[in-house]
Amino acid sequence: MKLIFKIHSMNIHEYQGKNILKSYGVAIQEGIVAETPEKAVEAAKELSKHTGTKLWVIKAQIHAGGRGKGGGVKLARNIDDVKALAKKMIGMTLVTHQTGPEGKVVHKVLVAEDVYYPGESNIKEYYMSVLLNRQTGRNVIMYSTEGGMDIEAVAEKTPHLIFREEIDPAIGLLGFQARRIAFNLGLSGKAFKEMVRFVSALYTAYVKTDSSLFEINPVLKTSDDRILAVDCKVNLDDNALFRHKDYMELRDLAEEDPAEVEASKHDLNFIKLDGNVGCMVNGAGLAMATMDIIKLSGGQPANFLDVGGTANAETVEAGFRIILKDPNVKAILINIFGGIVRCDRVAQGVVDAYHSVGNITVPVIVRLQGTNAEEGKKLIDDSGLKVYSAITLQEAADKVKELVG
Repeated sequence: MKLIFKIHSMNIHEYQGKNILKSYGVAIQEGIVAETPEKAVEAAKELSKHTGTKLWVIKAQIHAGGRGKGGGVKLARNIDDVKALAKKMIGMTLVTHQTGPEGKVVHKVLVAEDVYYPGESNIKEYYMSVLLNRQTGRNVIMYSTEGGMDIEAVAEKTPHLIFREEIDPAIGLLGFQARRIAFNLGLSGKAFKEMVRFVSALYTAYVKTDSSLFEINPVLKTSDDRILAVDCKVNLDDNALFRHKDYMELRDLAEEDPAEVEASKHDLNFIKLDGNVGCMVNGAGLAMATMDIIKLSGGQPANFLDVGGTANAETVEAGFRIILKDPNVKAILINIFGGIVRCDRVAQGVVDAYHSVGNITVPVIVRLQGTNAEEGKKLIDDSGLKVYSAITLQEAADKVKELVG
């Protein structure tokens, strides 16, 4: 089982992230997004008018890194190239080390100006990210002279080339810290000043947008000593979106797991896993314990699904429908602790959902404990449905083992 813990964040596309950075004064590689080959040609011509570029970079827009290695970043040397490359990319399934073997379908491309100036050698790529150090409660700017590479590989092979600048969020980024970053990157003159300006604007954007991650790879020093964000990954903190309602429009549902999208509509916390036992609980801690007991009983959790403290018939039914969309699910374990929520209400929700969803071919084990647990168990036992009730966690585990094998 591969279990991934997610920080609540909303991923956005490169072009969207760059637009945000630019609005805070961060210098970027200019580009225009296009959803058809014809629009890509228009974008290329428009870019030439405003930037003077004679070459264009066609970049597939998906929520995953490693696009270049997968064939999702190509250089177009003329307008015919722009159209041909856009036509090839749009609609293709792009497979990278972050998408998994199933890949992701490309629905749009970014037509960007070329900033590498063919024939020029005085250029340099850097890595830079801004994120929260949860151990110290401080923001940290992590940066390296080895841009354009997998930062994980740099950390493993040459850790001395990765620098960190921790920032007290109550004080903010100080001038000497921005200058130290530019110095550690080996810059001088105009490039030094440009990097100081770049870092300051980048940190301001990170704080003002309530982001959980900014990753710029590469940050480019051009041959004329400009400092630009050539690529960027921006994760917006879900918990702060109420302060940035316009950012909700940036969400691309086509890039997200359909089950997770449906779960979010019902305010359910759902993460798909690769096991065979569906899991529905109320509370993250109980979810972890439930997944442990599933493992100990010989099964594999198929998901993390937290219905929260206000579970009712509607949320339980929605949870059922989401779990049952996974063909790998061989049984469903519902584990509810009745604190805020009453067990009999959840039990009634299970019965109602069972009738509403219909044709549930996998066994359902319901373990209720807490407020009105006995009443809830009676409702389950008297329903006449193929639902197995349990009081203790061990009972639930034994039933999972019996049914899943």
